[in-house]
Amino acid sequence: MRTTSLLKTAAALVTVGTLAWGAHAAIMLTNTVTGAPLELSEAPEEGRDTEAVKTFLATGTNIYNEKAVCLPKAHELFLSMCSGCHGHYAEGKIGPGLNDSYWTYPKNETDQGLFETIFGGAQGQMGPMYGALNMNEMLLVMSWVRHVYKGDPQSATWLTAEQRSTFKPFNENAAHVEPADELLPQCGGPAG
Repeated sequence: MRTTSLLKTAAALVTVGTLAWGAHAAIMLTNTVTGAPLELSEAPEEGRDTEAVKTFLATGTNIYNEKAVCLPKAHELFLSMCSGCHGHYAEGKIGPGLNDSYWTYPKNETDQGLFETIFGGAQGQMGPMYGALNMNEMLLVMSWVRHVYKGDPQSATWLTAEQRSTFKPFNENAAHVEPADELLPQCGGPAG
C-alpha cells in the first residue's frame, strides 16, 4: 500500500514537472533517422514555455511562419547556426538546399517534420540541434527557412490559405529582412 502511494506521488511529480516546463507534446515527435520518440527534456529549459512552443507541441503548427516582427531574429539565428552548411539563403552548400520544394526527408515539408529533423538531427553532418538552440529558437529558424522558400506558394503546406494568397517567393536580390539581435516578446523574448 505504501509502495503504491509512493509510486502515485512520484508519477504526479513527474507529470507536474513536465507540465511546469511546458514541453509535453500532444503530437508524436520522432527522430528523423531512427523513428524513436524525441526526448524533449534534452532541450534547454529556456524557450520551452513560449506561446509558439506550446502551440507547436499541441498542434504541430509554427505560428512564427511569416510573422514579420519575428523574421529579423529568425534570420540572425539561421545565419549563426545554419548558413555554414545550408547557405545564406538556404540554397545549400555542404548540407542540402532548404529553399525549394525538394526535401531530402519528405516529412520536412511539414512544420512537425522539420522540427523533428532540427531537434534530433539527420544523416551526414546534421547533428541534433537541441544542445545549440532552444525549442523557441528552433521554431524561429524554421520560420526563416519557410520565408526564403522560392517555390510555388500553393505547394507550401506550412502556410495558411491566407498566407498562400499573399506569399511572394523569396528573391535574394530584393530588399529583405536584416538580422537583429533583440528577441521581441511576440517572438518568445523577455516581456520587457
